[in-house]
Amino acid sequence: MRSNRSKAILPLLLGVAVLSGCATRPVPLTVAPVSLPVAVAPTMPAGGYPGMPIPAVGADGFYATPNRALSPAAAVWHLRAGLNVAALACRGPEDAVLVARYNAVLARQRGVLRDAEIATAAEYRAGGGTDWRASYDNAMTSLYNFFSQGFAREAFCATAARTLADSEGVAPAAFAAFAAERLPLLDQAFTDFYRRYDAWRAPQSVVARYVPTVAVARIELRNVSALPDPQGQEVRGPVSPRALASAQTTR
Repeated sequence: MRSNRSKAILPLLLGVAVLSGCATRPVPLTVAPVSLPVAVAPTMPAGGYPGMPIPAVGADGFYATPNRALSPAAAVWHLRAGLNVAALACRGPEDAVLVARYNAVLARQRGVLRDAEIATAAEYRAGGGTDWRASYDNAMTSLYNFFSQGFAREAFCATAARTLADSEGVAPAAFAAFAAERLPLLDQAFTDFYRRYDAWRAPQSVVARYVPTVAVARIELRNVSALPDPQGQEVRGPVSPRALASAQTTR
């Protein structure tokens, strides 16, 4: 009777020894990918060059362009100037359509544009003394030069083309509101470039890019119950995070 019981106990003891051997054997653990910050400096935007003059950012957070802080009449007149530059400088498959739409604006909004020019000139006359005409002419020259800057040509022309297309359904009574809405979009073609350029030249302009990395570690499981298989079969391959946490708490 004692001999049979010994024979029955022996395999169990052997099994415990096998399980213990499996449980203490180092098991490779694949840790989930971790994102580590890598400093990457921005590149100079296309069309820029070192030392390029860029308008300063005002207290309101916007760049000081010729199209900031305008009266409704001046916004209309500045929009016309921008669309005029587009009709002269933008070239592509649709350039004939763009020119035709600009000429249509001149005809459809004739009275609005005339009144806008008179009112804008009056603003310079009121604040410029005897030299107001020279100030006005210089301001208009600067405005045309601003819209003619080549580094933003592609974005500027695309925005001008959309503006001219949308202008076809605008009545004269609504054109001032239309100008107030669309002039900042023409301006944005240039200010977007300024922001990219400032990001490139700023000493502190380093951005964090998160690059996935994979780490591999080895652990020893000393508690068989922590294994995914309660029968204690040998674990091969990666160990789940849940099994790792359980093993760490039961050591």
